[in-house]
Amino acid sequence: MKGSRISQSITAKKLLRYFIQGIIILAPIGITAYVLYWLFDKVDSILRPYVNIPGLGFAIIIVFVLLVGWISSNFIMGSAISFFDQWMERTPGIKFIYSSTKDFFEAFAGDKKRFNKAVLANVFSEDVWIVGFLTDDEMHKFDMGSDKVAVYVPQAYNFAGQLYILPRNRVKKIEHITSGEAMKYAVTGGVVELEEEMDKKLRSELKSDRTDITRV
Repeated sequence: MKGSRISQSITAKKLLRYFIQGIIILAPIGITAYVLYWLFDKVDSILRPYVNIPGLGFAIIIVFVLLVGWISSNFIMGSAISFFDQWMERTPGIKFIYSSTKDFFEAFAGDKKRFNKAVLANVFSEDVWIVGFLTDDEMHKFDMGSDKVAVYVPQAYNFAGQLYILPRNRVKKIEHITSGEAMKYAVTGGVVELEEEMDKKLRSELKSDRTDITRV
């Protein structure tokens, strides 16, 4: 009887974990799909009175994104975009929203990536460690000396997070997993099995090595 209850408890935990994992996978896809669908439908509804071609909104948005990427890589147009960027950052009212959004995306995916140094932060107690990211190595701007660093700690199942300024000796760098895996582990509240992720990576590397040996 006791064994049956334990088995049911384990099964319930597994089902809950699978359900949460499913939400984690489907939520970003669903939100992205909804936003894209809304944009495509909006563009189509604007153009429909003039040109009734199904899917034209989709094509226009794709071309527009590609065009922006190409223009930003061109030196002359890049200078124009840089001027526009500076103008936006100096405009009252727009400045805060524009600069905050820009900094957020650059921190995750731009040239100024800041969330690429995963660490274990000892914040509240000597025996309690939190997964975070070292975002600033110099605290002179706050007149706190060189022995302090800034550590960003994401919250589980949320896009928010906490920033802690800690002594260096209370921060440990994480070497054995990637920053992406550390972020996934932190924002999922530890639900993700890092051992499974590491095993997948190891199997992939071994498969790649075997392929290279076969080719030789």
